[in-house]
Amino acid sequence: MTKRKQPRRVARELALLSQGQMGKDPDKISQQELHNIVLAAVRSLTSEVEETIENASQELTRGRDRLLNSETRATTINSAKTMVSDAVELTQTAINRLGYAIELPEFLYIASQEEVRNYTIQLLTTIVEKREHIDHLIRSSLVDWNFDRLPRVDRALLRIAVAEMVFLEAPVQIAINEAVELGKRYSDEEGYRFINGVLRRVSKQITMKDNQGTEKTITNNE
Repeated sequence: MTKRKQPRRVARELALLSQGQMGKDPDKISQQELHNIVLAAVRSLTSEVEETIENASQELTRGRDRLLNSETRATTINSAKTMVSDAVELTQTAINRLGYAIELPEFLYIASQEEVRNYTIQLLTTIVEKREHIDHLIRSSLVDWNFDRLPRVDRALLRIAVAEMVFLEAPVQIAINEAVELGKRYSDEEGYRFINGVLRRVSKQITMKDNQGTEKTITNNE
């Protein structure tokens, strides 16, 4: 049985899917009607499914052409197998995304709640207003990764979680867990594990800064 969605989880999901389509003006974002946010999220998901299916089709075509246009050698066969395997994986991802359509009625029902709109707007405006601070924390927590080359979904999830931890006073572990759960849904196995590791390093940075701030306060009061 599918786990019933909670309002804040739906808000995070809406923020994830609509993050790239709401613009960079916090005032305009704060005035958005809920149906516009939901529409942006649905369009984002639809576009992702179409792109994934297109990529899968291209991989299958390349694999077929590799077999038809080359001599039958072990290297050719192995290369074609890899392409077909990638295509199958991409197709499975697209099927999983399409499977979420089953949950759409419940998703839309919960999304209609004012609490969902308010928290979605809070997340989106915080990410826009505090983008520099949020991205700095993420960048300084990356190991052997270029922030700008991260998958769009992973960047968006990291920004949501950091916004919650630093500016929206969400418990750190809840913010991390929620990001990981959404990572399992919208990223891949490597992606959600990567998100978990980065956010744990971010949380250590936050803890260190809090401790340093406390020490300064104590010193100043002595």
